[in-house]
Amino acid sequence: MEIQKNQEYVVNIIDNGYNGEGIAKINDFTIFIQGAIKGEKVKILILKVAKSFAYGKILEIISSSPNRINVDCKTFSKCGGCTLRHISYEETLNIKKNIVENCLYKELHREVEVNNTIGMENPLYYRNKLQYPVGLDKENKPIMGIYSQRTHNIIETKENCYIQNEKCSDIAKYIFNFTVENNIKPYNEATGKGTLRHIVIRIGRKTNEIMVTLVVNNDNFNNEDEFIKKLTSKYTEIKTIVKNYNTKNTNVILGSENKIIYGEGYIYDILGKYKFKISPLSFYQVNPVQTEVLYNKAIEYANLTGNETVFDLYCGIGTIGIFASDKVKYVYGIEAVEQAIEDAKENARFNNVNNAEFFAGEVEKVLPDLIEKRKISADVAFIDPPRKGCDNITIETLLKVMPKKIVYVSCNPATLARDIKLLEEKYVLKQVQPVDMFPYTSHCEVVNLLELK
Repeated sequence: MEIQKNQEYVVNIIDNGYNGEGIAKINDFTIFIQGAIKGEKVKILILKVAKSFAYGKILEIISSSPNRINVDCKTFSKCGGCTLRHISYEETLNIKKNIVENCLYKELHREVEVNNTIGMENPLYYRNKLQYPVGLDKENKPIMGIYSQRTHNIIETKENCYIQNEKCSDIAKYIFNFTVENNIKPYNEATGKGTLRHIVIRIGRKTNEIMVTLVVNNDNFNNEDEFIKKLTSKYTEIKTIVKNYNTKNTNVILGSENKIIYGEGYIYDILGKYKFKISPLSFYQVNPVQTEVLYNKAIEYANLTGNETVFDLYCGIGTIGIFASDKVKYVYGIEAVEQAIEDAKENARFNNVNNAEFFAGEVEKVLPDLIEKRKISADVAFIDPPRKGCDNITIETLLKVMPKKIVYVSCNPATLARDIKLLEEKYVLKQVQPVDMFPYTSHCEVVNLLELK
């Protein structure tokens, strides 16, 4: 039976996929159905047919999963922020564990024991970083919100988002209303014109300090002085306001140029017993509660004795390396973003960490240089790469220098599995621990321990 667009079928959902979508089979032909849950029976309409799979949408739920819950968010069906709010929180943790298991099985061709996902006690309002695009709706009126899934259509955020910090949401609405009242033009992706592209707000969970970053296409921000005065008077937690210039036609939110228009250009937050400086371009985990869980698990897996030399690769502002510094002999951190390395150096200084050194540059270039020219080797390597995973040169370098342990922190189970397959030339995968950094989304962070054979 050939599957055709606009046909209706009744199907059983046999699994949930990489993005949390339901998976059904019709004569071994795979159908992906957004919003469906494993164990359900649903009537679907086929929306798109590809060579080996199709996409469908639910027309009717014939038999519902016991894990289905009433959705508490009015924009859930349109917004791309959460994809799993229709599923009980405990079941979302099981889904994330299964995603990790499936990615590892696909690459390694064997069953891998994966620990149960560590969830949050309160999985609401957990993000410390808000990023809202600003643009025009279909009637050419200004709009602010969240992109709908796989598009750049902005879904307006009329109510507080359940994953954003509530104070950050309030500030974003105030800023947006000010721009509308003062005729500050929203950016138009189609024409490349307009001023305000994104509103980015970061908050220190334990310091309560707030940084506002306005991503702009030009300097036509009317009544800027009045804006600063009103905003900082209303929200005294705001310590700095920065204009970030992004004039490129790109999906990347932030440009490389910053102009501080209020404060010092950074805020602080506290993780564990350490204080960290955060700048607009700094990478800093968005869920500080689970970040402490994540880093403590990474250090637990490293089983440090105090005598180790440690590589902290893709180190950002130095968080993992500084977290581990009182348990090791020396830390060498490497990060491509220069501003993040400046922050890492300062973070080490004001935390009185004297056994850490940080280097700006791409890991695949700096790491071989440290090993070959400075004759540095490591007992433990902490790795926390971006979603694309490690560069092949980095993998080859680690296989050459052979630290006794590699603790790999990943935000992408697919690239994690690819890299582990390469590292297994000399390493044994001992622990796989998912941590729910992004509740009610399909994203999952994973801490992994690899030991030298």
